Amino acid sequence: MIPVYSIVGYSGTGKTTFLEKLIAELKARGIRLAVIKHDSHHFEMDKEGKDTWRFSQAGADVVAIASKEKSAIIEHRTLEFSDVLKHIHNVDLILTEGYKHENHPKIAIYRAASGNALIGPPEEFFAIVTDTPFETDKPCFSLDDAAGVADLIMKQEDTIYAQI
Repeated sequence: MIPVYSIVGYSGTGKTTFLEKLIAELKARGIRLAVIKHDSHHFEMDKEGKDTWRFSQAGADVVAIASKEKSAIIEHRTLEFSDVLKHIHNVDLILTEGYKHENHPKIAIYRAASGNALIGPPEEFFAIVTDTPFETDKPCFSLDDAAGVADLIMKQEDTIYAQI
């Protein structure tokens, strides 16, 4: 099973910015990654008028496009998170942005200037990335310390795989 870590926090706290740093750090270590973004809006991947858009408009439930460089599958139906995970293969680690209600280790992002509280009680998190100190026994990292979070993830995964 591929390990999954979710980056969670309120809108405007810097989840995407931190995730970009974490991705770069893990890739520099040779880790093959998948990233899943939870979107609560109606995103569009197809461009109006393009073939895949036309197939969707014609009623296809699933549309796929593939080339030598990349591929995509667009499903016009709701998928549970577990179903999305089943589509991902040949990676070492999966990161998500969002999915705070799933049962995977969560890394909370907190920025004081956002005006929001931490997205949940500190004990719910694997780690906290913040610009403000927290009274917690959970590991805390600065918003620029993607290397520290990567170290923690790698240490956790080494421990898990050593027990198998």
